[in-house]
Amino acid sequence: MAFTLIEYMKQTTSELLQGVIEKFARTSPILEQLPFKEIVGNALKYNRETSLPGIAFRGVNEAYDEDTGVINPETEALKILGGDADTDRALQKWEKNFGARRATDLMMKVKAAALFFTKNFFDGDEASDPREFDGLNIRLTGNQVLEGGTNGANISMSLMNQLLDAVTGRPDALYCGKKFRRQINNLAESSTILTITKDAFGEETTAFAGVPIRIIEEDNSDNTILAFDETQGNSSVTASIYAVKFGVDTYLCGLQTEPLEAYDLGELEVKPAFRSRIEWLITIAIFHAKSAARLKGILANVS
Repeated sequence: MAFTLIEYMKQTTSELLQGVIEKFARTSPILEQLPFKEIVGNALKYNRETSLPGIAFRGVNEAYDEDTGVINPETEALKILGGDADTDRALQKWEKNFGARRATDLMMKVKAAALFFTKNFFDGDEASDPREFDGLNIRLTGNQVLEGGTNGANISMSLMNQLLDAVTGRPDALYCGKKFRRQINNLAESSTILTITKDAFGEETTAFAGVPIRIIEEDNSDNTILAFDETQGNSSVTASIYAVKFGVDTYLCGLQTEPLEAYDLGELEVKPAFRSRIEWLITIAIFHAKSAARLKGILANVS
């Protein structure tokens, strides 16, 4: 079974889980769009298509030149994401609606988890922390990483179009920070390439050449995720923008054993508090080499 969080939210009958899922999806533009594939076990072995085999015409009595496509075997191990939200037992007597207070504490934990996932979607590094999955900055290499220039460059229509063309077919989304989006707005000010579209919740968002621009803001520690803090040559004030195409078994998707869980553990023995827990066994997988691309080395030319 494959579905997005939005689709799963519509199916579940648990009001608690509905609220948790909606908070995840509203907090993270990635989790709003990312489709998930359910797997058995703690890892998935699959083949990533790298290049197609050759094909040709032949003459009478001629033979074909054998040529086999390139497929790279990959293995994705699931990672355990989650956390506990405790509410002090004393608040049961102080708060008029203790249930609402517990729900607030849980939703704060959910928001933090969604922002933490978003951070790792780009910056995760399993070599630095084996509990994380590798993000796009580790996974994207070769032709899937475009550079604005040796020492950085201003954004241009040509670079934006190169980014779109680096993804097979048409990307489902562009991801960047707010400051980067302002540069795109300035770039397209006198053109009609920017249009307005709507996200899964019906809220308006800008699209470049028909591809929605989704804004990535701060992580769970209030640090800007896609900031102008990357080094390109002798410049240390550049940033990146990403183009992504989603698809289960075909492009980029999430992997899980089952949908995320949210449940009540009740009152603890070790301290006077009630605990709720969220947990999710997840990672991401890229089934096609051109599922995503990164344009880096773009200079900050707006405040």
